[in-house]
Amino acid sequence: MTKEKPQLLFIHGIGGLRDSTAERRDWLRALARGLRDADLSDHISALTQGWLADVTFANYSDLFNRRGVQGSASLDLDDEHDTRFLADLLDSVLDGLAEQLSVESSPHDARIIRDARFQLDAAIEGRQAQGPGNFGRRLIGVTTTLLRLPGICRAAQWLTGLELLSELSQVGRYLNRTGSKAELGAAIRSRVLHGLDPGRPLVVVSHSLGTVVAYEALHEYEGTVPLWVTLGSPLALGAVVLDRLVPRPGRCPENVAAWRNFWDRDDIVVGRPHLADWFRPSTSGVKVVTERVDSRGPWTHTATKYLEHGAVARPVVEALRS
Repeated sequence: MTKEKPQLLFIHGIGGLRDSTAERRDWLRALARGLRDADLSDHISALTQGWLADVTFANYSDLFNRRGVQGSASLDLDDEHDTRFLADLLDSVLDGLAEQLSVESSPHDARIIRDARFQLDAAIEGRQAQGPGNFGRRLIGVTTTLLRLPGICRAAQWLTGLELLSELSQVGRYLNRTGSKAELGAAIRSRVLHGLDPGRPLVVVSHSLGTVVAYEALHEYEGTVPLWVTLGSPLALGAVVLDRLVPRPGRCPENVAAWRNFWDRDDIVVGRPHLADWFRPSTSGVKVVTERVDSRGPWTHTATKYLEHGAVARPVVEALRS
């Protein structure tokens, strides 16, 4: 009996509109570099030529700007839900940065983080008197300050504090369960699961917000998942994300045979190693295994940076070959 070809699914995170073909190519190329790093170059052609697995890049980026889907418009500074979520998210991000970048190890970065913390605390303290619009504009000041961090400004991924804040708001808009605004999250999960064959094994590689989407989508998926990989995940951001997930409390999806989470100490968006402590195992005992990787270069919060590591690429290919 011929073994059915497995499926490999890439799920992206926050950001602007994406080109599915180009992103699929870039993620595969990065994974190929990871295979070289893992001394598994013999498998590169099988992966990149599609012999090893059917590879899909799940692109939902257009849904954040799609007319007719509630909650999909760009950042609304007058939306109290959006601004409240962003304040909570920035609070968690700044806590993580303060843990990683101390005055002793990174005095310049620590001063920037201290300035951003002062701005955020002042904005939160005066929130009731300001109104959502003014409060949101003060949050732009916080993200503008964060853009002074060398790791962000050298990457040039965001040119303005408003652009950074708008993309961070995608996390809150996805998790918004308020009335018709829940339609956006449902539409994103539907897009991610579309076209998958539950009769064939599925390996999932998800990044950033994509790990949140994957968590909820995999709880809905009826097929088997030999491996789920999470990269630069905000799932460990406590109440701001964890307490908004469905289902909760957080637990490994029942159809997942192995869950590997990778984080980078210099990932300034979500560089926390605590995810393994906050998610319960599945009923069969499968729980998340977390591993730190150290990326090269100034900006580490991209999927391709993570995929270049042999530690990430090896389990992906091993799961596809099993």
